[in-house]
Amino acid sequence: MDNFRFKGARHAARIDQQVGERIRKRRTLLGYTQEQLAEALDISYQQIQKYETGANRVSAGRLYQIAQRLETPVSFFFDGLGIDYEIEESNGNSNRSTIDLVRNFNLIGDAGVRMSLAGLVKSLAQSQDAQTVDRNDRENGLENGHSMQPENGRAQGGEDH
Repeated sequence: MDNFRFKGARHAARIDQQVGERIRKRRTLLGYTQEQLAEALDISYQQIQKYETGANRVSAGRLYQIAQRLETPVSFFFDGLGIDYEIEESNGNSNRSTIDLVRNFNLIGDAGVRMSLAGLVKSLAQSQDAQTVDRNDRENGLENGHSMQPENGRAQGGEDH
């Protein structure tokens, strides 16, 4: 019986830690400080720190309020549980540059400029993705979606005569 309780408590602590990490991740991605989130929730920034470190458990009602303030579904805080407790992040430098990008983007007052910039970023990402697919196709011997290797003496994708 004691083993069961220990495993349950340890598991609950890991969940608390993940919930806290996800609160921190979402807060920083939106460019909010702990102080700003705390003020919006009418609690102390120290309480936000305790939630984010997993030192204090977040009640269901408080988690709902946090989710509303951070504009995300409550399920976001539990994503990946049971599969992997790690939050999917690239290396720290990439994460930091993403945070800086979001913060600076939010400082742009002109909605048209923000939309144009968002379109540029999307276009660059799609271009990068297309280059990766093209490079992978070349590495796998594919060109224009057809194999460059003959199969049974005939090129794939052609018609039989």
